[in-house]
Amino acid sequence: MTRETPKSTRPATLEDVARAAGVSRATVSRVVNGSSSVDPVLRHKVREAVSATHYVPNHAARSLVTRRTDSIALVVSERERSPVVRTPFIGRMFTDPHFGRVVSGLMEVLRPARVQTVLMLADDAASCGQVLTYLRQGHVDGVVLVSSHPDDPLPRMLAGTGLPAVLAGRPGRTVPLPYVEVDQRTGVQLAVDHLASQGRRRIGTVAGPQDMPAAQTRLEGFRRALKSTGIGDAPWAEGDFTRAGGAAAMRRLLERCPDLDGVFVASDLMALGAVPVLLRAGRRLPQDVAVVGFDDSEAATACDPALTTVRQPVEEMASEMARIVLRQIEGANGAPSSVIFRPDLVVRETA
Repeated sequence: MTRETPKSTRPATLEDVARAAGVSRATVSRVVNGSSSVDPVLRHKVREAVSATHYVPNHAARSLVTRRTDSIALVVSERERSPVVRTPFIGRMFTDPHFGRVVSGLMEVLRPARVQTVLMLADDAASCGQVLTYLRQGHVDGVVLVSSHPDDPLPRMLAGTGLPAVLAGRPGRTVPLPYVEVDQRTGVQLAVDHLASQGRRRIGTVAGPQDMPAAQTRLEGFRRALKSTGIGDAPWAEGDFTRAGGAAAMRRLLERCPDLDGVFVASDLMALGAVPVLLRAGRRLPQDVAVVGFDDSEAATACDPALTTVRQPVEEMASEMARIVLRQIEGANGAPSSVIFRPDLVVRETA
């Protein structure tokens, strides 16, 4: 009877890789940590040895040396305060196309940089405290913060941690953090100008919840845009940036202004709910009522007829947020600058 000696299950070490490659441990360490100072021939040998020995870098040990976690936090902060909002926060977040586009844009930059993303939610005081504790304990190298409300204390608290950070959108209150956003007023002006150029004179808007800076800016921009075109009245109804909220707001707007011939809807998702309301009311699009949305998300092409909308380049904006955080982590000189993207009008079938 023969006995086989069981193979060692001990994880491979840097020394094992060095012996297999015929180089020093220091050379292996430089290759594993991405140094560009290693001769290409030696680098190739080390990588082959890493593959042959199934070596996996000890991230904890590396972190002790580099003081890096190779991860950033994507913190989504939203408080349930608006009486218009009915859908639970988490449900809205994962059904809103905007959030998926943000994640996609971040990954476009972070994945090649081998940086992981930790999703954190802060929808009340307790979870806000938990998020801050986690961040202060050094679990991440930087933060991308998506905050919806002007009185949210988290941006200022985040600035106090000293962590590299960037905000998705202009904050409601001044904080010493860079932000990335689209030029909201220009986008609304594009929408209203397009409706007015088609001879629409009775133009209303389905606005977003008015406790959110982006929604406030779009409504203010709508009013200014109407005045600039010589149209004084600015009928509006408040939605909640959801499909159901858009439908409910469109019904209220039609009740108030049954002679509407143009509608600016402050998000594509709300427009996806508003358009069927118009069609059921016997309004032809765009013959009787022209509709323009905002975002150019998947909801715009899912709409029937396809939605004319203002495009904000969400993926590009999110990628820029990732780059801003990475530059801070790398110790770039000077205070990081905020970036404002220009919107475009995408003309389809509703206007």
